[in-house]
Amino acid sequence: METNRNFFITIALSVVILGLWQVFYMGPKIEAERQQAQVEASRQAQAAKTAAQPTPAAGTTANNLPGTTPAAPGANIPGQTPDATQPGSLSRAAVLGQTSRVVIDTPSLSGSISLTGARLDDLQLKQYHETVDNNSPTIQLLSPSQMADGQFVEIGFTGNDTTGTVPGPTTVWTVDGNSKLTPSTPVTLAFTNEKGLTFKRTFSVDDNYMFTVKDAVTNGTSAPVSLASYGRVTRFYKPLHASTYVLHEGPIGVIAGKLVEYKFAAIEKEKEVAPEKTDTGGWIGITDKYWAAALVPAQSKPFKARMSYFDNGRPQYQSDYLSDPTTIEPGQSTTIENLVFAGAKEVGKINGYMNNLHIPLFKNLIDWGWFYFITEPMFYLIDWLYKAIGNFGVAILVVTVLLKALFFPLANKSYASMARMKMVQPKMTEIREKYADDKVKQQQAMMELYKTEKINPIAGCWPIVIQIPVFFALYKVLYVTIEMRHAPFFGWIQDLAAPDPTSVFNLFGLIPWTVPAFLMIGVWPLIMGVTMFLQMRMNPTPPDPTQAMIFNWMPLIFTFMLSSFPAGLVIYWAWNNFLSITQQGIIMKRQGAKIELWGNLAGLFKKKPKPAE
Repeated sequence: METNRNFFITIALSVVILGLWQVFYMGPKIEAERQQAQVEASRQAQAAKTAAQPTPAAGTTANNLPGTTPAAPGANIPGQTPDATQPGSLSRAAVLGQTSRVVIDTPSLSGSISLTGARLDDLQLKQYHETVDNNSPTIQLLSPSQMADGQFVEIGFTGNDTTGTVPGPTTVWTVDGNSKLTPSTPVTLAFTNEKGLTFKRTFSVDDNYMFTVKDAVTNGTSAPVSLASYGRVTRFYKPLHASTYVLHEGPIGVIAGKLVEYKFAAIEKEKEVAPEKTDTGGWIGITDKYWAAALVPAQSKPFKARMSYFDNGRPQYQSDYLSDPTTIEPGQSTTIENLVFAGAKEVGKINGYMNNLHIPLFKNLIDWGWFYFITEPMFYLIDWLYKAIGNFGVAILVVTVLLKALFFPLANKSYASMARMKMVQPKMTEIREKYADDKVKQQQAMMELYKTEKINPIAGCWPIVIQIPVFFALYKVLYVTIEMRHAPFFGWIQDLAAPDPTSVFNLFGLIPWTVPAFLMIGVWPLIMGVTMFLQMRMNPTPPDPTQAMIFNWMPLIFTFMLSSFPAGLVIYWAWNNFLSITQQGIIMKRQGAKIELWGNLAGLFKKKPKPAE
């Protein structure tokens, strides 16, 4: 039975190792190579089409290009708009200078709104930089469509012959009054069409990342008009870093109370996804790991949402909605209000918007994962400790101690059972020898021994089983929450969400050699590997040679595998191993069981006897 127990533990750990390796290393690596190949193929195809096809006239959209038939759910929403300028051929400053703009300046944001289309397409996040160096460039969240990293948010209307021209992608607005958008100074834009409809759009913004867009429409004609508003988040690129299975990036929304999300690769395959029409509110947008742009339509009016992928010469991803029409009588006015979120996915701010603005399930903009019931509480605990201590790394160490305390009764029972099992090792050996030729009686005798001695043969598995969901939950917290991004620990660890930047293969920076990624085995992965090795040496060496070999190699395998994981996770694992060694040693001493650590370590340096000839 002891051999079977060790065998099952070995199989379980092997599966965990292979699964972690596939999910966190091979999967992202293959996906990154696939994405790079797709990007290159798209660029080549775009270049070929640009050379072969005439440039579309100004204002032409995918809805009126010859041979293009838009899908019914979004037939009146602007689709892909090919730009006359090859992406990347002009500098950002040159592109921004092509249109008149309204400046945005808040404590968190800087940028501008294009008066052509009243399009929000120039936005930087003041408080976030590309690297840990505060002198590095700030994050560019939104950019004009002519840029290679183009992404914008646009709100407009769909009309008919009665309404005349309504605001859309090519509408040129005029500024009515103040021309600088700040939290204390809203900006109003105006447009009057040839039929006598007057549109006044007021942008306001808070200190963080939420814009309020109010459209006041006055019917100056002699007949009723019917207008439907639309909104879209449009993007011309996808992340070039390796995608992972534990993170959602791409179109996302909450429609009719349900979370709808498609990764970039999935929407490329589906081309278009149109959930059922909702009259219960919701929102829609496109999310990255740390940033997002989302539209929140008026929650009191039904709307139809859509997620699309266009590839008419230039790949384009789009999340949009089309509201039900509103009828305006002659001489009357109506106001339509939309919210636009564009910024960092900070947990406190996201939850604040959800609760204060009554945006349904807006917290799902952050990908808490399947284990959200563990991940969210763990984040709040770490964040609370961080605010009290001032260091996220120390907060992780304290959380590890608290988790150890929480699971102490179960771990205590497991280690005590393991200690008793070691004490009855001679009786188990005697049973194996006595019933060597009768496996059934051997198993029966073993079970009777376990019952008499009150031993649980699989008790040793529980510490491992408990640690796995905690491990994944902490990984999610470190990987998806922006609060952990660029959070320093001590010494050389300046970003707990990034791997340890040192490597033993260049003597931790003493040798001027750029180490390949797979050889970046830093100080903390080495500490983790050593503590794991010591923890495994606390137990007797498995009698089966195959199991013994796996247990011997496992610390080395984990050292290489976890070297590419966030440093905060490796620090947690190493600290957890140390606490487990201490806890197991104390329990074994109390039980009177022999601590195998020192004997096993000494055995590594003993010469093995030569086999008899």
